[in-house]
Amino acid sequence: MSKLRAAARSGRGLQQGAGDVRKSPRRRRETVSSHKGVLPPVSAQQSAYHLFSHPAEIEAFRKNLLAWYDKCKRDLPWRKLAASESDTNRRAYAVWVSEIMLQQTQVATVIDYYNRWMQKWPTLQALARASLEDVNELWAGLGYYSRGKRLQEAAQKVVSELAGQMPGTAEELQTLLPGVGRYTAGAIASISYGQATGVVDGNVIRVLCRVRCIGADSSSPAVADRLWDLAHALVDPARPGDFNQAMMELGATVCTPRVPLCLECPVKQHCRARCRVEKELEFASKRLLGKAASSCSQAPDIEECAAAAAGSCSLCPPATEPWDSRLGVANFPRRAAKKPPRAERTATCVLERRGHRGEPEYLIVQRPNSGLLAGLWEFPSLPWGPGLTEKQQREALLGHVQAWAGEAVAGGRLQHIGEVGHVFSHIHQTYVVYSLLLGGDPEVAAGGRAEELQGPAFRWVTQAEFQQSAVSTAMKKVWKACERGSCEGRGPGKGCKRKWGADPLRASQLKVEAEGSLPPRQLSLDAFLKAPAGK
Repeated sequence: MSKLRAAARSGRGLQQGAGDVRKSPRRRRETVSSHKGVLPPVSAQQSAYHLFSHPAEIEAFRKNLLAWYDKCKRDLPWRKLAASESDTNRRAYAVWVSEIMLQQTQVATVIDYYNRWMQKWPTLQALARASLEDVNELWAGLGYYSRGKRLQEAAQKVVSELAGQMPGTAEELQTLLPGVGRYTAGAIASISYGQATGVVDGNVIRVLCRVRCIGADSSSPAVADRLWDLAHALVDPARPGDFNQAMMELGATVCTPRVPLCLECPVKQHCRARCRVEKELEFASKRLLGKAASSCSQAPDIEECAAAAAGSCSLCPPATEPWDSRLGVANFPRRAAKKPPRAERTATCVLERRGHRGEPEYLIVQRPNSGLLAGLWEFPSLPWGPGLTEKQQREALLGHVQAWAGEAVAGGRLQHIGEVGHVFSHIHQTYVVYSLLLGGDPEVAAGGRAEELQGPAFRWVTQAEFQQSAVSTAMKKVWKACERGSCEGRGPGKGCKRKWGADPLRASQLKVEAEGSLPPRQLSLDAFLKAPAGK
């Protein structure tokens, strides 16, 4: 009983933006089309129970949702730009940047990146002129780094092939711009151009599946198509951009994945999942109070899909996954279980030398221009070979960094720091981190000349330059591990407890100066009480 009440209650105190991540269903190249509140005919495998059958209900849904959105919407920078920018081309660009950044990324994280991006490249033309290195540097830490690269490539295409003019419809956006799928095209067209087309992202999927009790795998093509049909039928032709943003806002702030705030939902009267929870709660309450007749049904009288009993509805949950009263509306949506990320191990070496001005410098190497983390910079790294022992892997890593070291490096100088874990979308990566401190003259420690060395581009950077470079979050974790290792005496300058990045030669010099010429830090009591000489 308590679990039923918990499912029905609204959970206040949820952090703003929880679940606010744009997750699009698998992108397929269907053409985005406009619908005027009309759903395609229901197939034999799909019951009308899962649809909006009455125009009056659709109108009420729109009215209630938009009234709530006008009152409760968050103040976000891309919404300000879309509302204030009179030039449709610049407005579409501003919306486009926000939609790409918001894919798989929390709103709170995106805001700062978006503001800095629009300050640096306020127009398509400015972005098209930028270097990929600059794009990667600004994108560093936002994740899914290929998004920034594709965004710039598409901007360059608009400038060079489309005379600097953004495509004017969802269909053209999806067809002409690389990296723009069905969802992004619909969002740009509805918000920037007022095109009456729906959108479907992770938040919209959650709302639609709950209001219409769609329990089949929402990532399957047939269910995804029906969700798009619902989105097109519901979108308000008078305010399509606001309606689509309201649907996403509802899923992000109210209709959240685990603890939805059902009592605050502006469309709860249209929600079939919520209706089921309320009837179950009412029935359970009557039984508890003894008001239900002894001959009454053992289950509440709940409206259900007519085709479900026969097992012929392709939108209902499978028979093997029945409704769970403990979950309430969170029974929906349902997705097929994801494959666990594969595990990989990589040996990484933080190579340090003393620079020309005595400041420590660190070697970073550029990754290939395709694949994971394309074009980003990292510490020299080597995939952990299958079946290799730690000793063999250390020897392989030493051979890998030897060209940059500029001197023969003994294996004993390679210090093990620890392990750093980082999860990419499909890989659970473990970095086995080592550090190597080079001595001698900076010219000797510089290794071969860049034009003489075969392999990827590389450069030596200071700590400040490293932080400003286009490096991944994983490499920043490696850096922090080295800082901790240095403080614990495992990194360069073992036992000196120096801060990572401090020059060990300068540190020892300061120690000598302190011992030879400066007064001791602590005076004895007699010395403290003794009057100074000459007084």
